[in-house]
Parts: sequence; structure tokens; C-alpha cells
Amino acid sequence: MQVPENLRPAATETLMSTVAARGVQIYECRAKKDDPAAAEWAFVAPEAELFDMKGKPVGKHYAGPHWESADGSKIVGAVKARADAPQAGAIPWLLLATKSVGGEGAFSKVTSVQRISTVGGSAPGDGCSTATLGKTARVAYAADYVMYASK
Repeated sequence: MQVPENLRPAATETLMSTVAARGVQIYECRAKKDDPAAAEWAFVAPEAELFDMKGKPVGKHYAGPHWESADGSKIVGAVKARADAPQAGAIPWLLLATKSVGGEGAFSKVTSVQRISTVGGSAPGDGCSTATLGKTARVAYAADYVMYASK
């Protein structure tokens, strides 16, 4: 699979692991910032279970965005770059810079994360109007999170 150039990690980083996520992207129907008379779906947070490549549960992914290992180590990320997903209806591919915000463990040395191979998760196409403000939608998604650490 070809990962766009802008989503590649720094040359000073090396592949650590890949975890698969299965869960939902949560959206809320809110008034548009630039047009309060109109409404739009706004991203709130991810909520997913993380699995190793053999299918064994290894942690969870949630608002922040955080990735938390079953061993208690966790990281928080900030988007550095994005690219449209090759599959229609899929959330964008991302490169995120991360920092450890938990104890030592599987995720504590991770310095960046790629979100690739996304399936689903995009905001609903309809169902949000000024009459439904506050309504939430949970949209199923899957993705691979490729984790890198400093060499």
C-alpha cells in the first residue's frame, strides 16, 4: 500500500508496531460557526478497541486523541499532516506527532502515529438540521495505526 509522502515519519524514526482499530467516530449536530442559522455534523471523538495483527485486544483509542495500551502506557497525538483516504466514505489518513502521557510500556516510546487503511467513519450525509441540534451519530470505522519511535 502506498502511503502519501506527506504522511511518512521522520528519517529519525523507526517502525515499532501496527495496531488495528475497530470502533466508531462520534459526531454531534451543531450550529455552523460561520452561519448559526445552519447546522452541520461536527467531529467529537473516536471510540475504538485496538488489536494486534493476530487479532488479540491490546488497548483502546479515545478522545484526545489517545491510544492506551492494556499495560497502562498511553500517548496523545496532534495532527501533523493529512491526506484524503483512497476509499470513498472513509475518514482521512493522518500523521500525528505523539507524546507519552502514561506509564512505561508498549506505547510509551511512540513518537508518531500514521492512521492508514481507513474504512468508513465519515460524518453522516444527512440527519442534521437546526431542529436536531445536539443529536449524536456513531459511525462505524476501522483503521490501522502504525506506530513509530525514535531510532
